[in-house]
Amino acid sequence: MEIKGKISIVTGASKGIGRAIALALAREGSHVAISARNHELLRQTAESVQALGVECFVFAGDMASEASISEFIDASTARFGRLDILVNNAGIGRFKHIADMPTKDWDAMFNLNVRGMFIATRQAIPHLRRTGDSFVVNIASLAGKNSFPGGGGYAATKHAVLAFSRCLMLEERNNGVHVVAICPGSVNTAFFDSREDVSNSRVENMLLPEDVASTVVHAIRMPRRAMVSEIDIRPSTPK
Repeated sequence: MEIKGKISIVTGASKGIGRAIALALAREGSHVAISARNHELLRQTAESVQALGVECFVFAGDMASEASISEFIDASTARFGRLDILVNNAGIGRFKHIADMPTKDWDAMFNLNVRGMFIATRQAIPHLRRTGDSFVVNIASLAGKNSFPGGGGYAATKHAVLAFSRCLMLEERNNGVHVVAICPGSVNTAFFDSREDVSNSRVENMLLPEDVASTVVHAIRMPRRAMVSEIDIRPSTPK
């Protein structure tokens, strides 16, 4: 796909991977609609996007709320008149052993990481089908393939993202909708700020958000005849 002039939606775009993806798409010439809960951080992302010479629509809302998701998708498509790329990036992690996992933490992860992704995708599909050559990019994780203590809830959500993405790809490819799941390993973002088990040496060897963003752009720019449906990204020298 030629990204220039296309319309992209990126959820969870106020910081980290989502912000990097929004900026990467903007550098390629895509107009971008972004969402997150923190309006001030969204505003800062929007300023950086607009500085690249494209338009940016900002929506401050909770991507675990069906009403907010629907409002965001509807407002974005009304603003730009179409939709070419949906990036489902919004997500959270709560890391506890299963025996110690509060139900509210489990529900929060599934409501945002899985349910929110489903609702956003379902709402976007009619617009993506009309485009005839469009993309859904779901930010999964290697945690969806690899088990680790304390990751029972988070890993389960990312495993669900992969299963969802694989089914969606088979259902929508004949409608001109490409689907790719991006599975990063550890990425140096604020996501790890609360993780006491992560050492400074490990942080230094993590991927950067820009590594994930460049992979998203590469997948979208593949020739139309070729569909990349799943990509793993690992640190070259993990600790």
